[in-house]
Amino acid sequence: MKSIPLYTSINDFLESLPVNHRTKNPMFYCMRLEEHKEKIYKAPFRRDFFFIGLITSNGKTNVVYNNQDDHIKESFLTFQSPNLIYSFYKEKNTKGYLIYFKQEYFNFLKFDFFNEFPFFNILNITLFQLENKKYQELLPLFEEVFKSYENIDVLSKVTTHKLLALLYNLKEFTKIQNRLQPFTNSNHLITNQYLKLVNVYYLEKRTVNEYATLLNISVSHLSKTIKAETNKKALSHINDRLIKEAKSLIQFTNLNMAEIAHHLGFSDPSNFGNFFRKHTSTSPLTFRKNYKNR
Repeated sequence: MKSIPLYTSINDFLESLPVNHRTKNPMFYCMRLEEHKEKIYKAPFRRDFFFIGLITSNGKTNVVYNNQDDHIKESFLTFQSPNLIYSFYKEKNTKGYLIYFKQEYFNFLKFDFFNEFPFFNILNITLFQLENKKYQELLPLFEEVFKSYENIDVLSKVTTHKLLALLYNLKEFTKIQNRLQPFTNSNHLITNQYLKLVNVYYLEKRTVNEYATLLNISVSHLSKTIKAETNKKALSHINDRLIKEAKSLIQFTNLNMAEIAHHLGFSDPSNFGNFFRKHTSTSPLTFRKNYKNR
């Protein structure tokens, strides 16, 4: 029996991979992929830290994110916020850079991190397919961060500022600007905060009222804001997050339905089955069978 692991330590995550490197800084790590030539398959997992990847491959690298299964055509740039489900297969000739950091790494900043860098989508992985020309333009920016991490004392702030400069450079790319809009008013900010809280507390908080309390606003105001901004009811986002987690557990673990129901906080398998059928029009067992028969 296995469940989807959550890595709270960068080194614990690195320990789960066939790589020798570890970080001396518990809040930051940068990897140059060409130094790690092994093939790597990583089953679905979560991290409680941020991830940026600039990667190019021979066409065999594969990632699963947002319940999608994509082969990387040539090169890609990806951003991932904490606690999102992700899995990947890395071909041995894959090149590029991987950067991991905890939010505390930027505790000195006085602005909202997600608002400032909207490519860190709090609900989904953000992935941009890149042409080789754009990949080559980005390489020196990532190499600068890597060299700083590799050569400077662990407590130095130089690498922190190099990474911050990289994030601002990435923010300026037209391709990113065209797809992502920052949170520019109070309704956007409330929506962003609500979705972030749902992503963290969906297993223990199932009512809109609980989130309104956390946000210190009325249920009515929260419900109207979320509906206006997302065209979905506030409760739908909670249910959608539960269904997304349920699908992942059904697909990627061998937990039985009673164990999954318990993991998701349902009182019994019957209640879980009714909830799953209501939102997917199929039973959990049928969903697992169809996935295995694909």
